[in-house]
Parts: sequence; C-alpha cells; structure tokens
Amino acid sequence: MLVLLPPSEGKASSGRGAPLKPESLSLPGLADAREAVLTELVELCAGDEEKAREVLGLSEGLRGEVAKNAELRTAGARPAGEIYTGVLYDALGLASLDAAAKRRAARSLLVFSGLWGAVRVTDRIPSYRCSMGVRLPGLGALGAHWRTAMASVLPEVAGDGLVLDLRSAAYAAAWKPKGEIAGRTASVRVLHAPTRKVVSHFNKATKGRIVRGLLTAGVDPKGPAELVTALRELGYVVEAEAPAKAGQAWALDVLVDEVH
Repeated sequence: MLVLLPPSEGKASSGRGAPLKPESLSLPGLADAREAVLTELVELCAGDEEKAREVLGLSEGLRGEVAKNAELRTAGARPAGEIYTGVLYDALGLASLDAAAKRRAARSLLVFSGLWGAVRVTDRIPSYRCSMGVRLPGLGALGAHWRTAMASVLPEVAGDGLVLDLRSAAYAAAWKPKGEIAGRTASVRVLHAPTRKVVSHFNKATKGRIVRGLLTAGVDPKGPAELVTALRELGYVVEAEAPAKAGQAWALDVLVDEVH
C-alpha cells in the first residue's frame, strides 16, 4: 500500500541537527527537479524580501518564513514526519505509533511537497515554506514543474498494490495515476454525514485517523475493494464508487457524523 499525503502549511522548527543532504532523500529520480526548485527558492528569498513574500503568498505575520527559506541549505534537518504538523499529522500521531506501525509508515507514506516533490516520512529535511500553488519566476507553476519528473518516478514507487490518495487538489495536480495504476487507486473524501459537505478541519483529522488505523491494524489492502472492507471493519461508514471505465480511480466517501 502506498499512501499519498499532502504536507502541512505550518511546520515544526528545523532544530539543530545536521543540514540537508539532498542526495540522501528518497526517490532519487526527483533530484534534478528538487535542485531546480531549491536553488531558485533560496536565491529568491536571499534577495528581495518583499518580492519573495509576494511570490510565496505570505502575510506580513509570516515574513520570517522568507529568511528561513534563504537558509535552507545550512539549516538543521529532521525527519519529515517530525517537520510536518497540523490537523492531519496530529491525528496520525506518528511519534506515538508502536514500532511495527512506524515501520509500515516508513514504507507506505509519501508526502507531496512544492519544494521536494515527494518525500518519505523518514527523509531528513529542514523546515520550509513553499506550497505547490506557488509560481516561481524562473520555473513557473510548481504543479506543472513536478509533473514530468513525477510521471517517470511515481509508477515504480506505486508498485503493484493499492494507492490510497489523500492529497488535496493542489498536490494531486503534480501526479495523477494513469492506466493500470489508476484502477488500483482510491481517492478519499470525508463528508459530514448530515450535510454531505466537506469541512476542512475534520476532513483532515479523519484522514489522519484513517491512516493511523490502517497502520496500527497492520492491514495491507491489495486494492480499493479490499480497502473499503478494511475501513468498514475499522468502524467507518464508507460509500464506494467503482470507476466507470478503465484508467480511472475509485472514489470513496467516508461519512462522519460528528465534527471534531
């Protein structure tokens, strides 16, 4: 099982660890695309602070993120699973998983990123600010920048098992499973059952709990139909829609009564 996650906008501090070693990151096929984004982002943020803030879409209160980006090559690095915070990651609770579940997380979880493309939760990265929606002056829209590299790397990473896609739309734009892979991909929405609307906070929290439940239970669904069964056994109410034709992903709605 491969689980595709969005990052979090807010991130923990880098700490005082050893700095980034780009060559140590997973998915080495993304190395050139990563270096291109890293180089431009560092140069942008080390230059005109106001321009960098505008490009990155940062408010006045987040001005300090520009200086942080300027020091990405020398800042301390920590496992990505410690850097990413926020509602989904709080609910996932990687640090409190047992040893077996942590090993499954290291194998299964892939976090998409405007800066890194995609990383494993064990990859050591510094804290940064660069969403997939950013358009860098030299590279253009990051979603488009990542598409070519992702198309050549991600099919091998996906292997022959289930792909559980929990990404938001901006990050899903960087790689869309196609062909045979799409047929074993399940895209999940979380809906407030009484209104059948997506509510951001509990959508993220429920996705985090779903991943935690699968990792803790040690289940490894081989495809979307088995995932539906596994989620129902974990107590979730799931509505599933199989694709109408080959080359399309399954659509799963998880219905939740309480917003929390």
